[in-house]
Amino acid sequence: FTVRLPHVDMDEFDDKKKAHKASHSGRKAEKKKSKGHAKDEVSARARNPKAFAIQNVGKTERSVRRKEDISEKRKRLPTVDRTPLEPPPYIVAIVGPPKVGKSTLLKCLVRNFTKETLSDIQGPVTLLSGKRRRLTFIECPNDIQSMIDVAKIADLALILVDASFGFEMEVFEFLDICRVHGFPKIMGILTHLDSFKNVKVLRRTKKFMKHRFWTEVYQGAKLFYLSGTIRGDYHKTEIHNLGRFISVLKFRPLLWRESHPYVFADRIEDLTDPEILRKNPKSDRKISIYGYLRGTHLKNKSDIHIAGIGDFSIADVSFLPDPCPLPEKTGSTSGKRSLDERDKKVYAPMSGVGGIVYDKDAVYIDAGKQKKQKNKKADDDDSEEEMVEAMMNNELAFDEKMGESEVQLFSNFAPIKYSDLKEEEVGDNVPPSRNRRKVVFDDEEKDMEIGEEEGSDEEDEAESIDEDEEDFEDDMEIDEAEELESGLNWKSDLAKKASENFYARQAGTKSLRKLVYGQENDDKDKNLENEDEANKEEIGGMFKVLRDVEGEKSKKKSMLNQEDSTKFTVKLKDWSLEDTISSIKDCFVTGKWKDSEDADELLKLDDMDDDDEYDDFEDLETGEVHKAGEEAKENKDSSNDQPRIVEDEKELRKKRIERKKELKRKFDLDYDDGEGGKTHYDDLKREVEQQTLLNRKEFDGMDDEVRIQYEGYRPGMYLRCEVENIPCELITNFSPSNPLILGGLLSGEDQIGFVQLRLKKHRWYPKILKNKDPITISLGWRRFQTIPVLSIQDHNMRHRMIKYTPQHLHCDAHIWGPITPQGNGFLAVRTSGEVFKDNFRIAATGSVVEMDKTTCVVKKLKLTGAPYQIFRKTAFIKGMFNSALEVAKFEGAAIRTVSGLRGQIKKCLSSPVGAFRATFEDKILMSDIVFVKTWYNVEIPKYYVPITNLLLSQDEKWKGMRTTGQIKREKQIQNAPNEDSIYTEITREPKVFSDLRIPRKLQKDLPYKLKPKHDTNKKASIESKRIPLLMEPKEKKISDQMIMLKKVFEAKQDKTSKDTSKRIQELIKRKTGEEEKKFKRQKEARKRVSRTLSQAEGKRQKMLDKGMAGGDGSRNGKRRR
Repeated sequence: FTVRLPHVDMDEFDDKKKAHKASHSGRKAEKKKSKGHAKDEVSARARNPKAFAIQNVGKTERSVRRKEDISEKRKRLPTVDRTPLEPPPYIVAIVGPPKVGKSTLLKCLVRNFTKETLSDIQGPVTLLSGKRRRLTFIECPNDIQSMIDVAKIADLALILVDASFGFEMEVFEFLDICRVHGFPKIMGILTHLDSFKNVKVLRRTKKFMKHRFWTEVYQGAKLFYLSGTIRGDYHKTEIHNLGRFISVLKFRPLLWRESHPYVFADRIEDLTDPEILRKNPKSDRKISIYGYLRGTHLKNKSDIHIAGIGDFSIADVSFLPDPCPLPEKTGSTSGKRSLDERDKKVYAPMSGVGGIVYDKDAVYIDAGKQKKQKNKKADDDDSEEEMVEAMMNNELAFDEKMGESEVQLFSNFAPIKYSDLKEEEVGDNVPPSRNRRKVVFDDEEKDMEIGEEEGSDEEDEAESIDEDEEDFEDDMEIDEAEELESGLNWKSDLAKKASENFYARQAGTKSLRKLVYGQENDDKDKNLENEDEANKEEIGGMFKVLRDVEGEKSKKKSMLNQEDSTKFTVKLKDWSLEDTISSIKDCFVTGKWKDSEDADELLKLDDMDDDDEYDDFEDLETGEVHKAGEEAKENKDSSNDQPRIVEDEKELRKKRIERKKELKRKFDLDYDDGEGGKTHYDDLKREVEQQTLLNRKEFDGMDDEVRIQYEGYRPGMYLRCEVENIPCELITNFSPSNPLILGGLLSGEDQIGFVQLRLKKHRWYPKILKNKDPITISLGWRRFQTIPVLSIQDHNMRHRMIKYTPQHLHCDAHIWGPITPQGNGFLAVRTSGEVFKDNFRIAATGSVVEMDKTTCVVKKLKLTGAPYQIFRKTAFIKGMFNSALEVAKFEGAAIRTVSGLRGQIKKCLSSPVGAFRATFEDKILMSDIVFVKTWYNVEIPKYYVPITNLLLSQDEKWKGMRTTGQIKREKQIQNAPNEDSIYTEITREPKVFSDLRIPRKLQKDLPYKLKPKHDTNKKASIESKRIPLLMEPKEKKISDQMIMLKKVFEAKQDKTSKDTSKRIQELIKRKTGEEEKKFKRQKEARKRVSRTLSQAEGKRQKMLDKGMAGGDGSRNGKRRR
């Protein structure tokens, strides 16, 4: 028999797993279908309303309130957007302690954005990060002065932290500096993560440092991780991600930078006259500072402050072409979102990168230092660069190269050398003072005669020139007439030749008169045609006038086709007739002319469109009715006087649609509340947007030269600022690593006066600040040293001087410094020249409270005196004042005694000097001390010294005023103590009061206990009157022995008591140890008993469980049976 096998598909035996086959029939399939159908038709809230209902009212209320609080906290006060259309490059500062990888990160970021490798980077580096964004990278030195300057201008700060070591002081110092000066965007970067071998330790370190960084900056601050380096560079993926994040980051404007112009210098040039430098190398310099303008508009001749140097005034400002323009500005037509390779540019003049730099009066070419990665497939069109490089690398001058050059005319002849020709010229017998005379032809003689008649001034000038030449030609005897002819040859007939040249230029241009009315054969044209031969001649025997021969030929051909206007007369038309006017009416109207269209028809259609644009409507507010026809007629009547321009129908329709949209938008803004209604915040935003649009439309489309005269140089321009009277040390000691900032000053900020600050000592600074100790302050663009006077404001608005800064509290500080607007933050450094190894360098922070020309700080003073004569409630006081004038000033002042009695100063006494009469609320004693509390003004020291760290070399540190204590410590001078300040022990003798004497009348009324007893006095007097007995020697010996025995007994008793107490202590100690051991034994016994009981209980429970199991088994067996 045959077995018929079913068909087997070999694909079933493949390793691929089959997909689950869903069931299409049955109860489960129908249930799923019904569920899916219900989901499509009904929403989740409708299917299960209880799940979306409010379960807890209080919890819901709290969540809604928290959500609203968060949304309100996110809102900021709307400000006018003053960002220019072409913003300047954003400044990205790379900050961190030494040896954390700042230079490596900068090099990797530059390579990521530009595909170029810069080996030695110095100063700022400007590059393109996108089609509409530029970045300027700068590496911040580990110097407190440079960190302060960088924090004032940085838009983004990349803070590098060595994860293997942890956070260092420089990180928190820079964060505090940023917190004072506006707090730009902050991003942290952890490096040296490859030093961790344990993954758990690495994860724990990352988590700890992230939360600590969030505590200092804000919750959720961005923190990047650089895992390690490969051949000295970070991973490309990590750098690429970091660059992408930087290129899309949004920056918010800061108040101080928005209101002040500033230039971050990327190039500096010395413009001082070399002759001045030769005479005095240390004279003040004139320099030019180049950089992008940021902040607000800058005007010429304005006051500026160069951080680290001082205050100056701008001598001249000019804007230059952008050295690193955006691709849109250069006309790049790439449709990609990313940059093309040809659009990637880098500009770092301090590092020798930038190609060609255009200056006001020079062009700098730097072609040798720029190393680019060239594409092999690209065309080799580098002829210009090669030529410039060859010119730069030349060691010989051009005249020396010409001397070595040679030309070979024929192959069989020797080449001709330039040196041989030169020798032949030198060999000719030609006198050095040879007067070359030119042969004059007849035509030139006639021209010369005409020139002599027309211009006598030229003759006089030529004569003076020839007279000067005669002094150098004494050996040549030539007539004066011949000299005049040779001298006047090139100046003869200048006026006539100038007029001929003018008419020749005019003949070359097209004349509207000739185009409209034809060619005219005037006398001037004939003269011009006849003077072609004159133009061929030489001018002064040296130059020839070249003619446009091709242009003249084409002109003659066009003249052949023209009508000859000389053979017929032109008939003038009468322009007063309407027919004549209507004949040229169409010449002044533009539009599409077809067979079916006419100007009148188009005008009628235009009027019809205007009529249909608006229907009749009624103004609901005024009740006035407007009709469409009336407005159209008015518009038509008003427009009859002016010429009409016919436009395309599509363009008209577009304009009408745009106008309707604008009207609808205005209506919506005025009457639409929207969802939830309008808020005050929405009104503020709308006002700010309108102001922003108005500001941008004001000068839109205006030429830069005209616009600068109105508003000054706008942000985003690349400026060249000339500054004079700069110290020469800036040029000699200039370092590209230190940032050079040119900050603009507003009106009033260049003045110096009293400034009141609100100051608080930093919580990490180890010492308290002392009054009148010099500190370094960073306020606005300036860094300066001053002497503050600390004070606290009392309840009566009086500023009372204090000696030290209070702990964890604010106090007032009065300084003599530059006037700065209120609300600006500042920071103080104790001594900038001192090197801090472990301590925090920022001593205090605060803000400006008030600025005034005067200030009032008072100090408390106590004047003391003593009474020398006392009456009932009046006393005479001396020793408090030194003259009667001082007493007169303090008349009526409140005084007080040490015991608390209050009084008042009345009148001055004649003697002694400075004594006065005072009254008190009770009788005082001669031992009382009288004092008065007074206040006197404290003078604010007028000390202001700008910090000039840019004028010092890299090895030097700026040192300001030192305190007396610092000077004495350096010179090892021991401070002599003030005797008044030394605390001495005061010994007061007990005061002996006199006996209390009670009158006899009062003694009778007193009880017996209080009556004076005279018996005690009698006994005391009897005791004092007793005569002492003198002992015999034997008795004295016995008494001495008894005293000795008594002392021995007392010593024995003391020893016995000490031994007894010692034995008792030992007994107590032994008993305590025994009790502890007993307690320990009892505890162990209890444990054993508890363990035994628990074991027995466990066994019993197991037996019960087995019995239960056996009973169940027997029951189950019975059931089975």
